[in-house]
Parts: sequence; C-alpha cells; structure tokens
Amino acid sequence: MMKGEVNINSQTATLKPSSTVTFEKPTLEDGAAMWELVNNSTLDQNSAYKYIMMCEHFAETCVVAKEDDKVVGFVTAFIPPERQDVVFVWQIGVDASQRGKGLASKILNELISREACRDIRFLQATVTPSNKASQSLFKRFAREKQTKCEVSECFKEELFPSDEHEEELSYLIGPF
Repeated sequence: MMKGEVNINSQTATLKPSSTVTFEKPTLEDGAAMWELVNNSTLDQNSAYKYIMMCEHFAETCVVAKEDDKVVGFVTAFIPPERQDVVFVWQIGVDASQRGKGLASKILNELISREACRDIRFLQATVTPSNKASQSLFKRFAREKQTKCEVSECFKEELFPSDEHEEELSYLIGPF
C-alpha cells in the first residue's frame, strides 16, 4: 500500500490530503467569488461591482479565506476617513462548508493584524437585531480580545427605502 491509501475491506481508497485555509488580500478576480458566496447565503445582497470595488480600493483592509484556491470566507472593511482608529466591517461571510470552524473569528484576527490596521484601536460593524450569528461573533471577538463591545442604535428602520430592512445596531469593539 502507498502512503495516503487505506485498505477498506480489501479495497483501496485514496484519501484527500488535509486542506489548509489561507488568508490573503483579495484580488479583482476574488470579487466575483465573494459575490457568489453572498448570493448563495442569507447575507444582504450587494452588487458584484461592490465586491470588485472593495478588492480594488480596499484590499489592505479586506481579507479572503481560501481553501484549495476557492474563496470560503471573506471580510470587506475600510478605515473611515474621519475615524482613523476604527476599522469598519461592512460584511463578513463564511461558506456553509466552513461554518462552525471559527473561520469568521480567524478572518477578523487576520484583519486587525494587517499593517494597514496598526493604528486601529476599535473594530465597528452594524448588525440587525435578527442576526444572532453576527451578534455572537462580535461579542465573542470582544471577549477573546478582553475588551468591551458596546452596542448602540445606528440606522433606524425608517431610513431604509423598503419595509424589508431592519434597523442596524452599531457594535463597537475595543480598545485594542
């Protein structure tokens, strides 16, 4: 028997080597894959242009997680011009195949460890009241960093042009 093979009832099966997830700055080509991941999830839909634009202009503060060159997670984020000590997370997504593995937390850790975020003291995101997964993610992230997570009103429901969007609450995590 060769290495990487297992004998199962006198039959030989080749095992797939363990895959590794890597964290990278997104390329323009990753924009479409990020859009596809969102399109196949319950995340808020944005145009494909938004993801390509984020990859072009904000690659330093965006992260793609890849397994075997396939995008399995990402964060789009930017540093607001008026708040240079904050990185604002616009959207974070994880492929269904990776859920429950802590990938979202790893992506956030990669983000704040980037050179572009060296002066960042806070991470901010907005989350709807019904998005329990994101609420848990950001609260857990604050606990892991041994810092505060302040939740406050941000964008009221009335600001959105359709009746389909809930209010957005601000999650401010820090200081780091």
